[in-house]
Amino acid sequence: MRIIAGTAKGHRLLAPSNRAIRPTGDRTREGLFSMLMPRIIGARFLDLFCGSGANGLEALSRGAAHATFIDNAAEAIDITRLNLERCRLSADGCVLKASIPTQLGPQPRPFDILFADPPYAWNDYALLLQTLQANGFVAADGVVILETGYNAVLPEEVGLLCQKKRRRYGDTGLTFFA
Repeated sequence: MRIIAGTAKGHRLLAPSNRAIRPTGDRTREGLFSMLMPRIIGARFLDLFCGSGANGLEALSRGAAHATFIDNAAEAIDITRLNLERCRLSADGCVLKASIPTQLGPQPRPFDILFADPPYAWNDYALLLQTLQANGFVAADGVVILETGYNAVLPEEVGLLCQKKRRRYGDTGLTFFA
């Protein structure tokens, strides 16, 4: 696993040894960031269920102003911090240990791009989208992207967030809400 483009291009990333933590594949990440390119420069990026932090690190490498990384696994938190240091991006990142979505409290500054990669067996998508909106995580023109198994059943809309597009990368699905 590596950073694909930007200032940290080519940096190899450490990955958690826990098999339950499934990193976003390079091909999926490449597709994701090619779709996000017009929005990424100067954006505030949220990487939920961050695992190794690869998506937030890719965002920072490509010009995001800030990335916050949240996971409930101690190993994922430690690995993400190490990867931030190895890529020399620590100054622009914040790593938090929290249970998602139950410990996501009010957010003073919303995010422009929110990426969530929950375990494939997880199915509280509507609750997650509702919590992000209710606690001020989503900027007025923000986008929320869920990485799931392609066959996962997702809500068409939750509150003000509506499903806008869906892309398939093998068994992986990326669903965009805005």
